[in-house]
Amino acid sequence: MNSHHLLPVILCGGSGTRLWPLSRETYPKQFLALSGNGVSMLQDTALRLNGLSSTIAKAPPLVVCNAEHRFLAAQQLHDAGLHGAQLVLEPMGRNTAPALTLAALTATQQSILLAMPADHVMTQPANLHRAVEAAWPLAQDGAMVTFGIVANRPETGYGYIQKGHPVQGGAAFGIQSFEEKPNQELAQSYVDSGNYLWNSGLFMVRTDQWIKAMEALQPAMLEVCREAMAQGSRDMDFIRPHTGTFAACPSDSIDYAVMEHLPRNDALGVPARVVPLDAGWSDLGAWDALWDVLEHDTDGNAHAGHTLAIDTRDSLLFSESRLVAAVGVNNIVVVETPDAVLVVDKRCTQDVKKIVAELKAQKRSLASSHRKVHRPWGWYDSIDSGERFQVKRIVVNPGASLSLQMHHHRAEHWIVVKGTAEVTNGDKVLLLGENQSTFIPLGHIHRLTNPGKLPLEIVEVQSGSYLGEDDIVRFEDTYGRVMPATNAYKE
Repeated sequence: MNSHHLLPVILCGGSGTRLWPLSRETYPKQFLALSGNGVSMLQDTALRLNGLSSTIAKAPPLVVCNAEHRFLAAQQLHDAGLHGAQLVLEPMGRNTAPALTLAALTATQQSILLAMPADHVMTQPANLHRAVEAAWPLAQDGAMVTFGIVANRPETGYGYIQKGHPVQGGAAFGIQSFEEKPNQELAQSYVDSGNYLWNSGLFMVRTDQWIKAMEALQPAMLEVCREAMAQGSRDMDFIRPHTGTFAACPSDSIDYAVMEHLPRNDALGVPARVVPLDAGWSDLGAWDALWDVLEHDTDGNAHAGHTLAIDTRDSLLFSESRLVAAVGVNNIVVVETPDAVLVVDKRCTQDVKKIVAELKAQKRSLASSHRKVHRPWGWYDSIDSGERFQVKRIVVNPGASLSLQMHHHRAEHWIVVKGTAEVTNGDKVLLLGENQSTFIPLGHIHRLTNPGKLPLEIVEVQSGSYLGEDDIVRFEDTYGRVMPATNAYKE
């Protein structure tokens, strides 16, 4: 038994549409620093087990994320000082049960998987450590353990777990039943009874026991995942299941696919257990949940960024770039980003996803991307545009390089604002310092590299008949984004 090690599996999918306009498809909530500590939710999740008992051997985390977010996830893990992490790239989202199955097929048989969604907040990680330590011997013995949040209010937005018989001296319980999201009256009766816990979406299970449960309960899902992994590939630090094969995978959550079946399947040999957890947990599903976890002023307002509130109560004011000022309002949420402003009654924050649906119906990019776009080499911000021109602010990380590329429809003028730029422009290689510039004619092969130790910042002025991001032909790329068959733009 002592040969087992804990493998944190961070489930990093999801788009966080209820936290628009801050969370968008290309930069969803798990990559945002929302709780005021400057650490993203992914980083916070990956660091959450620091301080766990040394009697439990812990491996570097395994992150299951969307393939389009791979560089973002890898960079954030690196920035948090987490080295040796594996990243399994889902070609498309298929919910948490296939994601955990891909992780199990990647892990060793000695692994005990601890599945943790990347978009949760826990303000008391020491209590999580105690819960994990209580669950550890149960998982070693073959149980599938979930963690039930101690309910402190009649919440109608969560599912509930009814505790069964106590085990391990009351540190854990069997599971009597799983209950769907209740109405207010039923939720109150659950809390009053003291017999129900919120369903957190955290799970601990031995690799072989998860596979056994999948073989019995979801054989089609398991078979597709096995084939996708067998036909997949590895490059850099990424594990890539086969896209075409994985596309046929059924979509389901860990709860529905496996966990809720276990109490009725004793013969399966995978007992279901729940460990109570009181760790300041929130799933930050919507803006009202963020208001809950942030500090409040004397009027009950939560602030982030440049904000001012006068005669305002119980509200959330969130600013990314400009002053957000509120006067004489109560119980609202105002969220400002450089390209969108949201104003919503705090009681209606679950309906923010309807705005995203409407933007998608109108085929507007605001649903999916920010004005500021992250790339594996850094980021760019489209600060102005008009007919036949566009202006971008571009920041390149130290030692990073854009692809060697060419455009059919636009010319570019680069001005160095900060740092040093190494520029390939046709058959010339130039070294440019601050306030120096170069012009790249239409059709010229070019590349931008930061050879220095500080971030490189340039202003790029584009001009031409078409300025779309898909007007790019890549010839070489450090990040594997060239498509050999056509050299076409990939991401």
